[in-house]
Amino acid sequence: MRNNKFDLNLLAVVLAIAEEKSVSRAAERPELSQPAVSLSLGKLRRQLGDELFVRTVRGMEATPRARPVIELARQMLDRVGKEVLQQAAFDPSTTNTTFTVALSDIGEMVFLPKLLQAIRERAPLATVSSVTLPASEVGDALESGTVDLAMGYFPDLKRHNFFQQRLFSHSFVSLLRKDHPVRSEKMTLSQFLALGHAVVKAEGRSQEVFERYLERKNIRRRVVLSTPHFLSIPFIVATTDLVVTVPLAVGTSFAEFSDVRLVAPPLQIPRFDLKQHWHRKYHDDGRHQWLRSLVAELFKDDKRWSGS
Repeated sequence: MRNNKFDLNLLAVVLAIAEEKSVSRAAERPELSQPAVSLSLGKLRRQLGDELFVRTVRGMEATPRARPVIELARQMLDRVGKEVLQQAAFDPSTTNTTFTVALSDIGEMVFLPKLLQAIRERAPLATVSSVTLPASEVGDALESGTVDLAMGYFPDLKRHNFFQQRLFSHSFVSLLRKDHPVRSEKMTLSQFLALGHAVVKAEGRSQEVFERYLERKNIRRRVVLSTPHFLSIPFIVATTDLVVTVPLAVGTSFAEFSDVRLVAPPLQIPRFDLKQHWHRKYHDDGRHQWLRSLVAELFKDDKRWSGS
């Protein structure tokens, strides 16, 4: 070779001339043109120092120097066609992949039960891995592919190269024990402020919406308990006179298995959107598209958790 910088695009021209045995017929292929074929053939002849094709009564015949080039072109283009351009469509019924989702503090309660059931029905050989990450690490995990989707409240994932889809908006609810002296379905502000409060300071970000609202309104509670965990909350509230204010999904789940009841807080707490987030590198991936489509089907505008 006279030039070490070989243009791989020339291989398509070589193969077209070899198969058509004619420069003009090769140029009739949709991806080629007469000027492109002539220029490419001239360039390749100069690079290889050989005529490559000579005109005969049977058409353009390859020279000995051209034959291995033609075979290489055929192998490479065939491989590209099979492994890249004709990649098999994702088949959920046969895949044994692991879908990894990063869930916010309320994500496992809102999303995981229904998502797991649907994946088991439609992709029975697949597995699901749920992870909880610090907010600062979620973006890197999505970009690297160690996490497929982030689902829940992730307000920091608004950077370039990330996509998001809103699923539904979420609200807050207060919890009291079932036999609490406050019997109404909605507390007054005086009742709310007179009670002792349990406060959850979890890794997720949804509680920040409520806490920042109180700060803006200069509302001061009497905090009796501060905990980083949601799990202990229903047992504590069920045995004390404390009140706790949590996302609706958390409160609803707790009310289903413990002696607590839902009470509307006396505040206009802002709603927050729960979304699915992914990195643009995987936007067109068939496996990824299937998972995102399933999530949207299951949770888009989900009335159960919207609180409306």
